[in-house]
Amino acid sequence: MNEFMEFFNSSSPENVSTSVKLFLLLTVLSLAPSILILMTSFTRIVIVLSFVRTALATQQMPPNQVLIGLSLFLTFFIMAPTLQEVNEQALTPLFNEEINLEDAYEKASMPFKEFMSAHTRQKDLALFLEYSKAEAPSSIEDIPLTALVPAFAISEIKTAFQIGFMIFIPFLVIDMVVASVLMSMGMMMLPPVMISLPFKILLFVLVDGWYLVVKSLLQSF
Repeated sequence: MNEFMEFFNSSSPENVSTSVKLFLLLTVLSLAPSILILMTSFTRIVIVLSFVRTALATQQMPPNQVLIGLSLFLTFFIMAPTLQEVNEQALTPLFNEEINLEDAYEKASMPFKEFMSAHTRQKDLALFLEYSKAEAPSSIEDIPLTALVPAFAISEIKTAFQIGFMIFIPFLVIDMVVASVLMSMGMMMLPPVMISLPFKILLFVLVDGWYLVVKSLLQSF
């Protein structure tokens, strides 16, 4: 510990600045999974894509790696304006030593606050504000992240489930029709899923389902 303090005290300002940047980078990397999942569009996208696979009843097709990879790239595509704003307003001035860490945190949080508040239900946000006994914010800047992040998360989960419900309806109709036909033919021992699966895949391909799902996700933001 003493050696570290001696090194830190004897280092030049350039070395200290480099150490701060390295510490900041490691901190951001350690929090990156939480930021990605709870403060971006990733949650809604991955839940909806999982609903699509469940509705098709294709088990592990597409594989989890494909769904997660597609969700990540869609998230980066949707969040590109926000991330660019964070880079221009916070990271670049910080690395150029134009602002300090506290100012960089405030400037970096604002684009995320604007994005999350635009997709957060007032009811969900009021729940956490009332529980923490915080005053009603007069602007987006006054909304604490401790209340905005969980409110945004549950709002995204609800929206994803609403989209998933709409996706399930046409496939549920196919399952019901196939089950009724099999029962009328006296083939009750034959699982309806085995017969309906090719028809559901055929319907999904004919309507260009992946295009429609991704288009709906992009338009929802």
